[in-house]
Amino acid sequence: MKIAMFGHKRVPSREGGVEIVVEELSRRMAAQGHQVTCYNRRGHHVSGAKFDTKRQSDFEGVKLKSVWTLDKKGLAAMTASLSAAFLCAFSKADVVHIHAEGPAFMCWLPKLFGKRVIVTVHGLDWQREKWKNGFGSKYIHAGEKMAVRWADELIVLSSNTRDYFRDTYGRETVFIPNGVTKPEVKSAEEITEKFGLEKDGYFLFLGRLVPEKGVHYLVDAFLKTKTDKKLVIAGGTSGTDGYIRGLKELAREDDRIIFTDFVQGRVLEELYSNAYVYVLPSDVEGMPLSLLEAMSYGNCCLTSTIPECTEVVEDKAAAFQKGDVSELARMLQKLSDEPELVAGYKAGARDFICEKYDWNAVANKTMELYHENFADQQVSVS
Repeated sequence: MKIAMFGHKRVPSREGGVEIVVEELSRRMAAQGHQVTCYNRRGHHVSGAKFDTKRQSDFEGVKLKSVWTLDKKGLAAMTASLSAAFLCAFSKADVVHIHAEGPAFMCWLPKLFGKRVIVTVHGLDWQREKWKNGFGSKYIHAGEKMAVRWADELIVLSSNTRDYFRDTYGRETVFIPNGVTKPEVKSAEEITEKFGLEKDGYFLFLGRLVPEKGVHYLVDAFLKTKTDKKLVIAGGTSGTDGYIRGLKELAREDDRIIFTDFVQGRVLEELYSNAYVYVLPSDVEGMPLSLLEAMSYGNCCLTSTIPECTEVVEDKAAAFQKGDVSELARMLQKLSDEPELVAGYKAGARDFICEKYDWNAVANKTMELYHENFADQQVSVS
């Protein structure tokens, strides 16, 4: 089968959850013998040009094409999606898989040219802080409506999102969650050299530093916590330099708090492998890949009570009421004071999450959906 994907920034890349999903799916599909093309944006890495990598034409059997992109804030995603949709419309692709609500605005174009169109809604993006107002909000809402009207299938990652589409549009969706692969746990070497971190010596947040991730709650709560453990905030900007400056100002007089900037490779693996507790204090998520990854390394996790987190962890992690800094501080203190509680969560995390969510199963379910739609198309043509 010939498969095209767009809506991500660049693969291979860890610029965000969408990029990880596209990479994991596309390389598995290519390994199964399918012809997969991913349409990458041009432009710089979301966390800055210093993280740019050399442009590639292929990756593990996946063909990579860079599309015309106006690399301006608010326009990069729109122009890249338009370019990719146009190329997909005139390609030989059997299935066009579009990722995220904004890019889904263009799903009508390949559909008009007879392609089977699948849209994955990675989250209700208009809920995110930077898209709550103005043209961006209107565009994402319009993309959502286009997906409802034109997509052959909508994939969602949580029951919340499934219920939203059913209640708002009367549209049924297909639940296919994200996955994870059981990783090799690494000893603390580079993180000790760079940041002075030792095993079980720190709480960890890892993700984009944007308001909806609730990092400001975490910093505020940690300042109220009496512990000799550190707080590591690992992540880069996503057009949120002002927010990051505010976080650093809030943490300025507490040398326990370390900002690492964007991390990848060995440093990323070591941070996951040696954390005492992984904390995800988000207000808004789709299906948080960082949470799956943290648990796959055997971490005790502490999350906010949004369904997109609690559905993932079930009873295998601790939780606090979304947005409640006092309760978050209480939970940080409790976990700091009770290492046996942390050890209990750690013991059950790794096997639970790796058995519940598996990238191979996710890729296979997605391929089944492609085949069903492609078969329907063949029948309708004949």
